[in-house]
Parts: sequence; structure tokens; C-alpha cells
Amino acid sequence: MCSASPPADPPSARLVGDPDRPRAWTLLIGGTAQSYVDLDDPQYLEFEYMRWIGHLIDLAAPPGQPLRVLHLGGGALTLARYAAATRPGSPQLAVESDATLVDLVRRELPLAQRSRRAAGQKPGRVRVRVGDAREVLGTLPDASFDVVIADLFAGARTPAHLTTAEFTAEVARVLGPGGVHAANVGDGPPLAHTRARVATVQAVFPHAALLAEPAVLRGRRFGNLVVAASLRELPAAGLRRRLAGDPLPGRLMHGEELTRFAAGAAPITDAAAQPSPAPPPDVFATRRHGRD
Repeated sequence: MCSASPPADPPSARLVGDPDRPRAWTLLIGGTAQSYVDLDDPQYLEFEYMRWIGHLIDLAAPPGQPLRVLHLGGGALTLARYAAATRPGSPQLAVESDATLVDLVRRELPLAQRSRRAAGQKPGRVRVRVGDAREVLGTLPDASFDVVIADLFAGARTPAHLTTAEFTAEVARVLGPGGVHAANVGDGPPLAHTRARVATVQAVFPHAALLAEPAVLRGRRFGNLVVAASLRELPAAGLRRRLAGDPLPGRLMHGEELTRFAAGAAPITDAAAQPSPAPPPDVFATRRHGRD
């Protein structure tokens, strides 16, 4: 999860070290684990949902091909680092509303800016813009990105205005014809919010999928789910193989199965939007020791 529109009194952010990886840190905001970064290995993705989004990045184009990536919700720039390492030369923009968090990440978790200029392409770098994700999204040109990642949380909940069909239509506008959208959703039983989020992307995109842990899909516990969408068919076979090979295997739902999952759910609109559900206490917390 990454910070989006902060609450009136933003919770404190701190970094928690991983005793098993000497230069790895978890970013906590108000006690909730938001990001994990290994400065020595930017391709290491600790959180399952970030691995799932990493799979979508991997399958969005042939290996190594630069991609234009928009990160709505910057956090510790975990996925921006991953894309820079796996696809050198990728121009990326991260939007983060919390200027204090941006300063903390720049100071404590410096980003190695490696550029590779391919023929006819700009050199890759990660730019960070401070602002509300939806407001910034509205200023971006049509078809200007190949991947749009929405990891948008204020504390542990996604703000209402970043869940809607109107917001999703803006995401679709800035995506190129073969682009891929991935949204991190926090939800628990009975997954009513997730069903509505799926219905929302299905109202905008012709192709959609849901990636999650089986226990979360069965309604056994609260967790992260990733809603993926595209104007083109998603690489279901490749995603299934990668999910099956993860340390904690995930499940892919798409096609008729996903339509049945979301049956009866209405797309979320600006007029009736609510923030995503609050997780149970300490569901994303860590016990490791940290620093401010």
C-alpha cells in the first residue's frame, strides 16, 4: 500500500529494518506496513501483492523493453525500482501526496537513477510529483503510459474518490492502446468492496482479472487483492504460471468466472463512493524495530 490523499492529521512514517537483509526496510505509516525496499536487490518484492503487480509488469511487453510507467501512490517507490531494474530506460512518474514522506524516502532510501537511451526513446528515470493522484492524473496527456499502477491509501484505506468509474476512466485515458492497469485493493469478508471495484473496471475496460491469495478470495481473512485491466486481452496463462510459482501461490480469476464473482455489484461512482474497508487492527503491522 502507498500513501494517497493523507488524512487531516497524517500518521507518522518510519522505516523498520529487516534483520535478514542488511539494507532492506519496511515503510510503516501509522503502524501499517506500506512498502518494502531492499536497496541491494530492487527486484526482490517482499509483499505478495507487489509480486503480482511485478508479474503484470513483466508480461506487459517483451523482456527488457522499456515501459512508460505511472505510479499513483509513491510510497517507498518499490515498484518503480523494480521496473527500473528489470526494464532499464523506462521513464516513470510517481505521484505521492505526502511531501514529508517523499523527503524521507529520498533521504533514507535513495533511488539509483540508471538511464539507458534506446533508439528513439528518452532515457529512463523516475520522477516524483507531490499532489493528489486524481488531480495529477487529470493533467497528464492521453495515451502517455504503458502501465498505470494505483496503490492508493490514506493510512490503511483507499480514499473514496480514487475508487470510482470516473477515476478509472481517467486511468484508461492516459493508457496507450496495449496498456495495463493494476490497482491494489484492501478488503475482507464478504468482499463487497472488491466486487464493486471489479464491476467498476469492467464498466471501463473490456478485459479484467483479479489476483489474490485463495484464502482471501474464499473470505477467510482480510488481505490485498489486485484488480488488473486492459484494452487488450490479459496474459492469463503467463499470470497463472507465475502465480503458481510464487512462495505463497496466488490465484487468478478472469473471464466468466470473474463476471460471476462480480454479479450483482454496481460500478462505484463519484456520487456514491465510500473509502475501502478498514482492516482489522494490526493486520498489516510488523514487529521489527525501526527508525523515524
